[in-house]
Amino acid sequence: MSLLQVENISKSFKTLQVLQSVSLEVQPGERHVIIGPNGAGKTTLFNCITGTLPINSGKVFLEGQEISRLPSHKLVHLGMSRTFQKNNLFGDLSVEENLHLALASTKPYRFQIFNALSNHRDLKRETDELLEQWDISKRRTEKVNNLSYGEQRLLELLLAMASKPKILMLDEPTSGMSPAETVQTSQMIQKLPRSIAILVIEHDMEVVFAIADRITVLHHGEVILSGRPEEVRNNEHVRQIYFGGGAKAHA
Repeated sequence: MSLLQVENISKSFKTLQVLQSVSLEVQPGERHVIIGPNGAGKTTLFNCITGTLPINSGKVFLEGQEISRLPSHKLVHLGMSRTFQKNNLFGDLSVEENLHLALASTKPYRFQIFNALSNHRDLKRETDELLEQWDISKRRTEKVNNLSYGEQRLLELLLAMASKPKILMLDEPTSGMSPAETVQTSQMIQKLPRSIAILVIEHDMEVVFAIADRITVLHHGEVILSGRPEEVRNNEHVRQIYFGGGAKAHA
């Protein structure tokens, strides 16, 4: 059984049709990358899958359970986590405090507002483990606003990992990064455990082919190809879309 199954999703904004009968599947542990020209509908698709936008038609299933109409916060508890093109970090808080908040959101005591988060040993232990695992312990007390852009994107990925998701959805994880930061992020994604499936929107083709088990190509809001990296690399239609002329923007 597929971990994530998207069936014939369509989405429009008044008269503008952004997605048209989009289907894809993500298997357990798979690295599945969505590519397409600007305006192909990639982020709109993410927003429909994660409950940020209501879909006009179609269905989404997670482990066989329909989640098409569930809000984002409920999907987190079912095992879906995501990042955004622009980070959602608390800039005036430290790296450690941001991780505390992300981890606490998954705990039974998250509503105990009069008990300091730092009092919970499990929270401290899990924060320490994440900081050590990804080699950012030295930055734990640094305010997020003082981090480089690449470090902020790395932290956002760690926050998404805090909920121990079954599927992690990354929206343009290397967008705006320097070449060195892009390499670092690509390597980090490759190091993530195979117990987590990953669905990624990515524009950097070197990153795409470095991480992908399967690639889905969107164009004008429709899937034109979904296959192994070598199939996509050698497909003449895909080459034409990327190199043979412009594409009309959708959203």
